[in-house]
Amino acid sequence: MSENYTAKFKQGTKIVLNNEPYIIINSTFVNPGKGQAFVRITLKQLCNGKKIEKTCKNTDSLPIANIKNIIVYYLYKNYKSLFFMEKTNFEEYSIDRKLLKENEKWIIPETEYQATIWNEKLITVIPNNFINLYVVQTSPYYKKKSITSGNKLAKLNTGATIKVPLFIKTGDKIKIDTRSSQYVSRIK
Repeated sequence: MSENYTAKFKQGTKIVLNNEPYIIINSTFVNPGKGQAFVRITLKQLCNGKKIEKTCKNTDSLPIANIKNIIVYYLYKNYKSLFFMEKTNFEEYSIDRKLLKENEKWIIPETEYQATIWNEKLITVIPNNFINLYVVQTSPYYKKKSITSGNKLAKLNTGATIKVPLFIKTGDKIKIDTRSSQYVSRIK
């Protein structure tokens, strides 16, 4: 781990603070005229996504985080973890389900994902922007006398529940935008 002085911090730099990996979202050098110059930084914790602000002297130093981005395939899960295999060397990694949070519902078998490793431990898995899933349960559509464009809830094969148009029925394959958890289109 190399040291990096706060005066040289840039957006996107990954550091270790309180034994946790962070990425710098914003860094502002402040020279007040009187007194010592300082750096105000906004950080995002890479494991849980929480944001914090910190003020440091420009002579302070923080270690650079040993972060590596890799491509992994989803293999299987148990009650506590999800298991992935790195594409290049077939090394297996696991990640606690608590770290995935809402993203777990967009993880499907035998699919490629971008992941982040810190100190040889998997800390994030990023779902693809668009995925195709099957509708396993939805209420039937009854035609009304007036024409309305409405939505209904549909349960997908990953367990996720989203709003879909009224014409979608059980068994349909649909395209989902995982960033917004929204229906995009029906796939024929």
